[in-house]
Amino acid sequence: MSVRAAGPEDLDAVAALEEECLGADAWSRGLIAAGLAGEVPTVVYLVAEAEAEVEAGGAGGAGGVVGHAVASIVADVAELQRIAVTPAARRGGHATDLLEEVVARSRAGGAERLLLEVREDNAGALAFYAARGFVEVDRRRRYYRDGATAVVLRLPLRKGC
Repeated sequence: MSVRAAGPEDLDAVAALEEECLGADAWSRGLIAAGLAGEVPTVVYLVAEAEAEVEAGGAGGAGGVVGHAVASIVADVAELQRIAVTPAARRGGHATDLLEEVVARSRAGGAERLLLEVREDNAGALAFYAARGFVEVDRRRRYYRDGATAVVLRLPLRKGC
């Protein structure tokens, strides 16, 4: 398993992950293409790749892109805009690895805090972020297309934040 910067060659994989994991809230292929091409200077796209596994019988399992993250880093604030892992690869540490890379890049970029929004009805995601030190700082009513509320979370990246 590895995490790397994504590029234009990852467009199909990232667009498919958006559709599979985010449904109605998925970003358009054009928006993803612009981000992957570096047309949005504050945004970084990352992908998680799984190694193809060789089973006991000698058959190889599927490898390739199984997750992605998108972060915007501007001055002292970083925002995790997206993190998604295909359902078949969940609970394999990919989301943790993606988040750790976002945190590292945010700190390196001078950010003092990392913000994100998560659906209030996504108990798994809320628990995931809480276990990694995120705290709730606000709520955004009717934030998602279906009217769901977003919980705004913050992770301090520097002492005193």
